[in-house]
Amino acid sequence: MVGQVALENFPFAVWSKLVMRHSRRVRISSLHFSDPMGSADFRESIAAYLRTARAVNCEASQIMIVSGSQQALEISARVLLDPGNAVWVEEPGYRLAQQVLKMAGCQLIPVSVDNEGLDVADGMKQCPKARAAYVTPSHQFPLGVTMSASRRLQLLDWAQRTGSWIIEDDYDSEYRYANMPIASLQGLDRNSRVIYIGTFSKTLFPSLRIGFLAIPADLVDRFVAVRHAMDVYPAHLHQAVLTDFINQGHFSRHIRRTRQIYSERRNVLVEAIANEFGSGFQVLGADAGMHLVTVLPGRLQDREISERAAQDNLWLWPLSPCYLTKNPRQGLILGFGSTAAHEIPNRVRQMRKVLALK
Repeated sequence: MVGQVALENFPFAVWSKLVMRHSRRVRISSLHFSDPMGSADFRESIAAYLRTARAVNCEASQIMIVSGSQQALEISARVLLDPGNAVWVEEPGYRLAQQVLKMAGCQLIPVSVDNEGLDVADGMKQCPKARAAYVTPSHQFPLGVTMSASRRLQLLDWAQRTGSWIIEDDYDSEYRYANMPIASLQGLDRNSRVIYIGTFSKTLFPSLRIGFLAIPADLVDRFVAVRHAMDVYPAHLHQAVLTDFINQGHFSRHIRRTRQIYSERRNVLVEAIANEFGSGFQVLGADAGMHLVTVLPGRLQDREISERAAQDNLWLWPLSPCYLTKNPRQGLILGFGSTAAHEIPNRVRQMRKVLALK
């Protein structure tokens, strides 16, 4: 399934040991109200990681700990946007992000995505003075493309000229297979126009519900005010556990191990699709992340296929609901993160049988 991770390869023993250690050594200070930005030690660890691994230009004082990327986006919307503001969103794009922006009363401007990522020229043609742009430049969801250097510079230039904001969702950038991870868009920003969002849901496990923001320094006070009004501050225990998990090297080892696992599963899935469907079955976004997209041939309807597959206990995510405009591309988003490599060929054969039912 899309968004599921290889939980069977999580270092449970290490994690449990750290949880027990912090649970047994509870300090009175950890039971009081705390900083809306999060634990100072945890933010130091995240800032150091982001500077090294993602080329994010930030200090710990700019890091805010949140309950996943959804809350990060909601806080960003409350700080930066007013009802009626126009916001560029990728077309196709991430539906949950679209929902947050709609709830904030924003006017969504669907901007086309091609093999270089968000088409900045298309955005400027449709709505040149949009208040913000929400993008997934390192691994676009759902098509999986990486925004080119020229598009990144175009987007940053647009934001600076118009006084607009860029919200960068860097949800699974650690997992690239053909080359090294792509540096963040925020790292290229010299004018403090980018709000950076990250999450541990894809690298560790989703129920952890910990994400983070890297906020321009002059906006920190405004973000703190909104965060304080929403839920005051983040829970302490897992921040303390994750601080040790990162500082003791367990996080980086886990990333290296799971990158190899997902690379193998990706390779098996691509090969199985080629074996079952041949060269006429187009595959997109296979160079990174934990999902890829297959474009359906002919007049096949992805929602219909997904419903049939679910009846056979096969979970295929339709591509078309990711579009805001009419006549969306028909395709399937295939998550391989939680499926063992030896199971994938049988699942692809099962998919071929579902597609053959007409």
